[in-house]
Amino acid sequence: MNHNNTCHAFEADILQDHDAVELANLLKAKEITQEEVVLAAIKRAQKINPHLNAVELDCYDQALKQSRFSPGPGYFSGVPTFIKDNTPVLGMPTNHGSAAINSAPAEAHGPYAKQYLDQGFALLGKSTLPEFGFNATTEPAHKEPTRNPWNTDYSTGASSGGAAALVASGVVPIAHANDGGGSIRIPAACCGLIGLKPSRGRHVLSDQSKSLPINIISEGIVSRSVRDTAYFHAEAEKYYRNKKLPPIGLVEGPGKKRLRIGYVADSITGHPTDDDTRKTLEATVTLLDNLGHNVETMPLPIQPSFIEDFSLYWAMLAFLTQKTGKLIMDPSFNASKLDDLSIGLGDMYKKKFYKTPLFLYRLKKTYADYAQAFANFDAVLTPVLAQTPVKLGHISPTVPFEELFDRLMRYVSFTPLANTSGAPAISLPMSATENNLPISMQFAANHGRERVLLELAYEIEEAQPWRKIHNL
Repeated sequence: MNHNNTCHAFEADILQDHDAVELANLLKAKEITQEEVVLAAIKRAQKINPHLNAVELDCYDQALKQSRFSPGPGYFSGVPTFIKDNTPVLGMPTNHGSAAINSAPAEAHGPYAKQYLDQGFALLGKSTLPEFGFNATTEPAHKEPTRNPWNTDYSTGASSGGAAALVASGVVPIAHANDGGGSIRIPAACCGLIGLKPSRGRHVLSDQSKSLPINIISEGIVSRSVRDTAYFHAEAEKYYRNKKLPPIGLVEGPGKKRLRIGYVADSITGHPTDDDTRKTLEATVTLLDNLGHNVETMPLPIQPSFIEDFSLYWAMLAFLTQKTGKLIMDPSFNASKLDDLSIGLGDMYKKKFYKTPLFLYRLKKTYADYAQAFANFDAVLTPVLAQTPVKLGHISPTVPFEELFDRLMRYVSFTPLANTSGAPAISLPMSATENNLPISMQFAANHGRERVLLELAYEIEEAQPWRKIHNL
C-alpha cells in the first residue's frame, strides 16, 4: 500500500484497476455482481480512509443492502461512487465541509444528485471538501486534512479534494465533483486525474448556483480515464440536455482534425510558474507539435483587472455566506464557527463592497472577451496551477489571512477564467515531480466545445499514458 509516502488501495480484488466503463460492462455481462463490486469498494475505503481522511460520511450498510437487488437502469448501474458533501442527498446531512453547519439529513435529493444518481451509481457516501469550497486545499480547520495518495505529506487540492483522493487511491473509479474556481481541475491536477469542468449550464443547476449573481459553478466528476469522463457526460445528456449548447454526444477516441492551440506560460498575476511546471508545459507543447497540432504562444484573453474582480466576487460569496448562512445554507448555521479564511474573505469584501457593480459588470463581460479569443484558436493550453502541489499547511486556513491570500494568488491563477466566462476546461496529468507528485496541464475551449477537449485528451492519453500509482 505504501511506497515513498504513497498510499493506495489497489489490489487483486474484483475491482482491480478497472475504470468505471469497464466495471459497467462487466456488470452488464454478469461476469461480476453488483454486491461483489460494492463490497470490494467498501473494503478499500475502510482500508485507506484512516490514512487519507477523504470520506466525510459513509452509507456502506445501505449500499450493501441495495446491491443485493437487481441492478437498476442507467449506464453505470452498480458502479460505486461518492458525492461531494455540498450536494444534498436523501437521508444524509450536507455540512459543506464546515464546523459552522450541523444539518439534519436531507428530505430529498438535490437537483444535481438526481441527475448524477440517475446514471445508476452505487452511492457509498459523501466526500470531503474545505469550508464552503473557498480554499484550494482540503484542510478543514476543525479536523484532519485530506491527504494526497501520491504523497501523503501534500495537499489534494480543492475543493473536490476528497473525491480526488478516493479516485486516485483506487477506492472508486469515478466520483462527483463541482467547480466554482477550479474545484474539479485543481484536485484532479494534484492527484493525477482527469478533471473536466463543463460549460456553464451543461448539467442541471444546483440550488446554490441558481442564486448566484454570476453562476460560476459547474458540476461533473473526477476520473482515472478519459473514457470515464466522456461516457459520464454523454450519459448525463440523456437526463438533461441544454439546447443552448451544442451536444457533446459520446466521444470514443481522438479527433482527426489538427488543432490550432495557443499556450500561456505565466498567469495574469505576474508571478511566473515554477520550474517543474514550466518544463511540463514546454514538454506538452513539444508533444502536441509532434502530434501535428499547430501550437503557438498567445496573450491571455482577459483584462488586468480580472484577478481583483474575481477575488472580490469570491470574497462577496464568503460575506453573503457569513451574513445569510441560516437562509441560504442551513438553519443550523453558526457564523462564530467559521474558519479564518471565510472570515478574512468576508472582511475583505466589506472594505471594498462599493466596487460591486463594477466588478460584476467586468466579470460578466469575460464571456464575450473569452469567445473573441477563440476566433483564432481551437484550444488554449496553460498550467492548471502555477506551482506543483503544495505541502499540507502551506495554504491551510490557519495561516494568517494576508499571508494565506497572497499564497493562494500565487498558486491558483489559471483556473478561475473558465468559471466566469462559462467555458469548458480540462485538467490532464502530464508529468511528475521528483517527490512523486503529479504535474498537470489545463486545456480550455470555446463555450460548448467539450468535444474538442475530450478528443484531444484521448489523443494525449494514447500518446502518453497516465502514470498509475500502484505501478510505482
